Parts: sequence; structure tokens; C-alpha cells
Amino acid sequence: LLYTIKFEHFKMEEDARYLKKKIKTGTIDVHPTLSAIVVHFEVEATILGEAGDPMLGENKQAQKTISIKNLSAGTDLRKLSEVIVEKCNLIHPSKVPEIEQLLYYLQSRKVTVNSETVDQEMERIRQVTSQFDDIDEIQEKADLNELESYVDLLYDDMKTKTKGTSLILQLARNPDNLAELIDNEMVLGALSRVLREDWKKSIDLCTNIVYTFFCFSSFTDFHAVLLQYKIGSSCLQIIENELKRFEHWTEELNKKKQVAINEKSEESQKAYLKSEKKFQVVIHKQEQLLRVAVYLLLNVAEDTPIEVKMTQKNIINFLAAMLERKSLELLILVVSFLKRLSIYKENKDAMKDLKIIIKLNKMLPHESDILVSLILRLLLNLSFDGDFRTQIIKCGMLPKLVNYIKEDTHRVFSLCIMYHISVDDKCKGLFGYTDVVPIILHILQENEEGQLDMELMALCVNITQNPKIAANFAQSLRLLLRQSLKNKDSLMLKMVRNILSHDVPEKKVVLGSMNEIVSIVKDCPHEEITVELLGVLAELNLPEIDFRQLVTEYNLVPWICRILTPTNDVADDIVLEMVRFVGNVVRNAECAQLLANAGLPNTLIELITAKQEDDEIVLQILYVFYQMIFHKCTRELLIKQSQAPAYLIDLMHDKNTEVRKMCDTTLDIISEYDEEWAKKIQYEKFKWHNSQWLEMVTQGNDPDMDSYDDDYLPREMMMSGDSTADLLYQHDHEGGPPYPDHPGFTGYPGYPAAEQLQGFLGDHPGYHGYMGEFRDEMEFNEYYQQFSQYAGERPLTPDEDEEIMFGGGQPMSGGFRPPPTPQLMVPQQQQHGYPAEHLTNLDNFSRTLENWHLR
Repeated sequence: LLYTIKFEHFKMEEDARYLKKKIKTGTIDVHPTLSAIVVHFEVEATILGEAGDPMLGENKQAQKTISIKNLSAGTDLRKLSEVIVEKCNLIHPSKVPEIEQLLYYLQSRKVTVNSETVDQEMERIRQVTSQFDDIDEIQEKADLNELESYVDLLYDDMKTKTKGTSLILQLARNPDNLAELIDNEMVLGALSRVLREDWKKSIDLCTNIVYTFFCFSSFTDFHAVLLQYKIGSSCLQIIENELKRFEHWTEELNKKKQVAINEKSEESQKAYLKSEKKFQVVIHKQEQLLRVAVYLLLNVAEDTPIEVKMTQKNIINFLAAMLERKSLELLILVVSFLKRLSIYKENKDAMKDLKIIIKLNKMLPHESDILVSLILRLLLNLSFDGDFRTQIIKCGMLPKLVNYIKEDTHRVFSLCIMYHISVDDKCKGLFGYTDVVPIILHILQENEEGQLDMELMALCVNITQNPKIAANFAQSLRLLLRQSLKNKDSLMLKMVRNILSHDVPEKKVVLGSMNEIVSIVKDCPHEEITVELLGVLAELNLPEIDFRQLVTEYNLVPWICRILTPTNDVADDIVLEMVRFVGNVVRNAECAQLLANAGLPNTLIELITAKQEDDEIVLQILYVFYQMIFHKCTRELLIKQSQAPAYLIDLMHDKNTEVRKMCDTTLDIISEYDEEWAKKIQYEKFKWHNSQWLEMVTQGNDPDMDSYDDDYLPREMMMSGDSTADLLYQHDHEGGPPYPDHPGFTGYPGYPAAEQLQGFLGDHPGYHGYMGEFRDEMEFNEYYQQFSQYAGERPLTPDEDEEIMFGGGQPMSGGFRPPPTPQLMVPQQQQHGYPAEHLTNLDNFSRTLENWHLR
């Protein structure tokens, strides 16, 4: 076997006999990010006098990095450790076992793109940016002792300045020289001055100086010096100018290209090709400059206040413009910078306006895994915003994200982005137009024994709420159910539960696992698994299931009652799913009787009192009552021996619409089978429906009664479908007569029937409906006289008229309107075949008024 071992030797100058050096080996450890071993050692240098006595001594800490490449699972670690010890004289032969152990750690350590930090990515970029292929490359080797002469070159012509900056750059690229350079104010001042004055004159000169300062920016301790000389501000100015140059050069090249196309002459073609070649050379140099300038700003941006200043100077606009470049190294830096900036809301909003998503979409897919990983992490930061998720969908990026699930290096980030997208209900169905289902099923089959990524299962839970996607997953329902029960995976069970919530024919597959599910859920110590298994059982509404056998065989009745007893400390999620399961079980008459005999109705009443703030639990308990009412064996027990009807009446006017509907439906059935409860229910509905009128009546002696005229709800509004009263009392049955003009309408209870009024009110000039307006008091009196004569009674005296009308009508602008006539609406019950009482003549109307003490 051949092993490639690279040694970075610590250079020591061999001085005269008066210098004595001693090396002490320290600790040996692995490199934190690279596949390498780091040997720490100390160099002790002593200057001796002529007699050999030590005069001056100095200790220096140093390290040697041993890079190890091609380290695989089949590498002979023992042999490799011996080779390393043999070639490195800093390691004693007794350290071979220690080196072997470190190699084993490196061999087992998994280094993937997902776990790399920004510093690791920048280390790779550093290797690229450290090799500039300048056109005027200086072959002379720089010497730190000649630094002053290099500074003198900065005061000559442009070519000489470029040479001087190149030599200083060579010194700065050696980290050992940075401490001495940073203390030399003459060097830094000269470089910053030349950068401010001549950066537009030579791109090579500008690149050398910016790259020199970039070497300092790699260390946080030197950032203050860079800020002192305003290097960051100069870099922003340089980037802005170079971007404008690029636009200008591109525009000029396009013009020459158009001329060459139009003229079709050889001369124009040669001119265009020459310009294009020159353009590529200049662009290459410009990208080198942009690369080191952006990298320098990225390093300095570690300080948050400095980062804020950069954003105020439009750094985001510059970075967005550079996303259209082709240089891989530059794109990696730009995307890394955008990722860092994207964690702040103001920066995120700026990226939204610049259409960053569209530019990132053009970069995918890409051959560089590092760039793809950075793009996905940037997208993950942005995907927390709903507008960015919409842009991801609109630009067609979703299929690309789905394909990245196949790759282990990008799976986690792509799944997180898609999870955010799947949170929106309107976006769930879009996954059905991708290959997400077969890809996920393939992953599930490959990892049947192991634990699956939480991000993958979270995405599955969300998208299976869509019927189309759930139907596709249902084809592998047997595999999903078996794997979820085997691994006790709560997220996969939730996914199975979502699939079963839809009407899929594969539901019958679960029948073969019913016994296993019940046996697990009864004794499962994990709350999340218990919740999901109960949810699976609650979704099984198949007629093939014999719930009676299931309940008796596993003795479920005591277990159900124990879970639903409010005094027991059971999580609300488990209680809710248990109630849903019971609602499924009591559809069977025998099971309903078993549970009723065990005192389940009273237990549920206690539970509904304890959980009255939880609308979902209340609604599911009402559904259990609704199912038990249908069975004759439990109907009498529920009505006669429990307080369920009373609680249903209390909840009849709950603020939750679904709770009201369920109460109305169940109370209608109770009214059909029990006359006593029917009267109570009718009375409660009447009292609620006319609550505003009754409140007005109770205040009838109030001297300020006239003030209620405008606030009181007119009868015509109470009869309309848009009225508040109609919202409070609704016709749950279809085909009922909610409006006066309905063909089946025979009159509201407490009023003359419609056909009785048709004869004389329809032609009256002042009649405009049931609660019409009159132009004056004369027409109003005429209306009452005719109405009384038609009904067979004597005309009303003014006192009686005033008494009945609660003080008489009040003149109003636009006509004379009488105060609201009392509306006695006894709700009509037609859904189950029993008629409501209709008072259809004036005698009954008068008697009703007497009963309510209105006379």
C-alpha cells in the first residue's frame, strides 16, 4: 500500500556556534477538521558567549502538521503509524501505539459536507485564493529584512508599486510574519494610502494590497487595525466599482457581438473574438479581486456592528449581483456571506426584494457539493418566511429539492426546506406532482431496521394529510404499519394514522394487525406511541371489525373507563384519542351497552365538566352521546338515568359552531323519543331565540323604554337568513322553511298564518312586509283597525293599543314605524317527523300574550 504523507516542516535557521537550540516534544493530537495529526513541540533557543556560557534565551511554541490522505477502512494502521514515526524525528518510537490510536480515530470519524463549519469551507477556499496566477508575477523571493526597501517601492511608478506590493504580499502570506508586519505602521500606512489613491489605476496593484490585508483579517486580533485604516469601506467601494465595470464591459461586448452578426465580415468577427478574449482575461483578474475583497469583508463581519454598517452600505445588493458570476470560489464566498446575513429580518426582506430565490434556482443543480450545501442552508434560513416559500414554489425549485433527498450529503437540509413548504396546506398537494413518494418509500425500505431521520418523517406526516399523496402511500400501507409497530416509531405511526384518515381501500390491511395494536396500546409506557395507536384505532370505521369481540377479548371496558376518569392523571392527547376511539366502538350496540352499564355516560359527563375549555374533547364526547342515542338499549339509560340531555341543552348555545350543531342534532333525536325532554328543549330554544325580546319585556316599565327602539332587532331581520337570531337558532334539517316566501311556510308560531294576512295586508298601501313602515299615524291606525276586524274582534281602544304596543309608535324620519311587535318564535321541529305548535289566529296570539304577562 502507498500512503501519501505530507510534512509541513518547521523551518529553523542554522546559525553560528554561538546559538544553541533544543527541541522538546509535547502532545500529539488529531486535527479538528482535516485528516491530519498535529505534533506540538517547543523550541528553546539560547545564545552562548565566547566561553560557552548562556547569555540570552527564548522559548517558542510550534507545531508540525502531518497530513494523511487516502485513509480508508482497509488501511493497515499499524504499518502506517510506524512509517509516520520513522519519517518524523519529533515523534519517539515509543509513541507508535498512540499514533495508531489517533489514526483509528481519524478512520472512524465521518467528515461530511453537512457537518462542515464555515471555517472549514473557508479553509478550502483559502487554498484556492492563495494561488494567484498574476500576469506580472514576481519571481523574486521576499525577505523580511528588506521590508523597508519594499515600502520605498510604493513611492515609484505604477509598475514598481505593483512589484513592491507583490513582495509585501509574499511576506504577509506567511503567518509568522504577520505580528511583525502589523506593528509596522509605516507599511500599513503606505499600503492603505496607495489603495485609496491608485486602486482604480491597476487591478493587479489593488488585488495585491487587498489580499495583503485579507491575510490580517484571518485573525480576529488584527481586525481593529483594519478598521483603523478603513479597509472595509475601501473594499466595499472597490466591489461597487468593479460591478459597474463588469456591466459596462458586458454591454460593450454585446454591442460588438451584434455588429459582428449584422455585418458578417471577417474583420468584425476578428474584432469581436479579440475583444471576447480580452474580456475573459480581465474578468478572471476581476474575480480574483472580488474574491479576496468579499472574503476580507466576511472575516471582518464577525463583529455584529461592523456587519450592520456593511448592510447599510448595500452589501446585500453587491452580493446578489455577484450570484450571476461563474467562478466557483467567488460563488461559495458570496453564498456563505448571504447565509450569514439571512438570519436578520431586515436583511431577509432586502433579499426578498432582490429576487434571491430566482438567482439561486439558476445555480441548481451544481457539480460542487460545497456550493450546493451552502445554497440549501441559505434556502433553509429563508424558508421560515412564507413569501420565500411561495417564491420557491413559483420558480419551480421543488422538484430539484426532492431530488436532493437521494443524496446523503444534502438530504437533511433539503428535507427541512420541504418541511417548511409542507406546513402550508395549499402547498401540500404540489408534492404529488414530484417523485417524493417513490423516493421516500425507497429510503424506508433501505432503513427498515434502523431509525429514520426525524426530518424525513416530519415531512411524511405533513404531506400525507393530502388525499392524493396519502393514496399513493397507502399502496405500501402494509410495509409502513409493520415497520412502525416493529420499531415503535411514533412519527411513522402518525403517518399511518393520517393515511387511514382518508377514504382509502387499503384500510382493510390493518385488520390483520388489530390484535397486535390493541395489545401494544394497553401496556405501552410511551405517551406519544399510545396517542398514535389510539388514533389509528379511531380511524378504523370498517364494518368488518368486530368491536364486541375485541372489547371482550382484551377486557377493554375497565381500561377505557380508567383513562377517561377525570381524577386520573392522563395526558389530554390520550384522553382525546380515547374518546374518539370510544365514538368508534359505540357504533356497535352491544359495545355501547357494555360501556353504558359500566357507567361511561356519567364518566363522560364528569369529563366534559373538567375539560369544558377544550372544544375538541367536548365535541368528541357529544359525538359519543349522539351514537349512543341511536341504540334502543342505551337510549333510555342515557335519557332517564343520566344528566346528558341537560348538559346538551347547556352546550346548545356554545360559541363553537360544531359543538352547537352536534348538540342540536342530538337534542332533536331526544325530543323525538321523549315528550318531557321535548318540552324542556323547546322551551329552552324558545327562551334563547327570543332572549332580546324577553329582556325588553322585563324592562317594560322603564321610563326610557323609547331608547330601545333603534337597538332592538326588528322582526323582519329576525326572520331573515342573515339575522343574529337565525345564527342562534338554525334549521339543521334540509328542506325546512327558513324564509316566509318558502313554499312550505305556514306562518311563524305566535302569528296569524301567511294565508290569513294575504287577503287584506297585501293590498294595503302602507304594507311593506311583516314589519312594514307607515307614512303617518293615520295609516298605522287604519292597519290595526282592519286587522282586528278581520280577526273577528272589536277595534282596539287607544289605551289597549298603547298597552299592547308598549307605548305606541314614535314618529321617525322617513315615515311612521311602530315599535317591534313581540316575536314568539317556537322553533319548528320537522326533521324527525313531529310537528311544531303553530298559533295561526289572533285569539291564540292574545292568549300567548296573556301567558307571558304582556297585557
